[in-house]
Amino acid sequence: MKERKHSSRSTSIISTLKSRIIGWEYPLEYRLTEEVLCKEFGVSRSPVREALRELATHGFLIHMPHRGYVVKQLNPQEILEIYDVRMALELFVVEQLAQRGEPIKEIEDLKQTWTALLNDPPPKVEELAELDTRFHETLAQALGNKTLLDELRVLNERLLVFRMSDFGRPERTHITCHHHLNILARIEDKDMAGACKAMRENIEDGRNYVSLAIKEVLAKTYFMKHP
Repeated sequence: MKERKHSSRSTSIISTLKSRIIGWEYPLEYRLTEEVLCKEFGVSRSPVREALRELATHGFLIHMPHRGYVVKQLNPQEILEIYDVRMALELFVVEQLAQRGEPIKEIEDLKQTWTALLNDPPPKVEELAELDTRFHETLAQALGNKTLLDELRVLNERLLVFRMSDFGRPERTHITCHHHLNILARIEDKDMAGACKAMRENIEDGRNYVSLAIKEVLAKTYFMKHP
């Protein structure tokens, strides 16, 4: 199946709207209209329609007959379900990597990055969230399964705002470094059970904290809708 290509204008609109939705800048069920978006972005209806269709395809919007598109924000149950899917994908990744016979070149670079972070001043929240995302996606990329990597990237996008809250914890850098280095060590030792256990601990630590972050984000959207 060929990957669908978008015009540069629609790609820019997709990126902007997706960033707003992920950052919960729109209240629940906020309606996006072609007319307003055309004026905002200074474009014709064609790239706007293309962008809206693409965002609906990936679950960021819902197409409402005769009403256009409304923003789909995740409810608490859906967020926890995404963590379940992410867990399943990432356990598969580390299990497969650990049973490989040959060295994995990406491991050494990841070890250097996360070892250095143990001794350096804690990075900004945004930087730590980006480094964490890169860690997990690099392991998936090393597996060589493009479909899995694409799915993981979509999940990470939807979880970004909650993970940002998680990485705001003062102790989070230290905890994450040890988790990641342990995962890498278990993969290098070809310890499939140990690699899965280490990855499970890493994801569950974030998921447990995110349960609290969900309440904060939902409160924020409530006040956006009821100022």
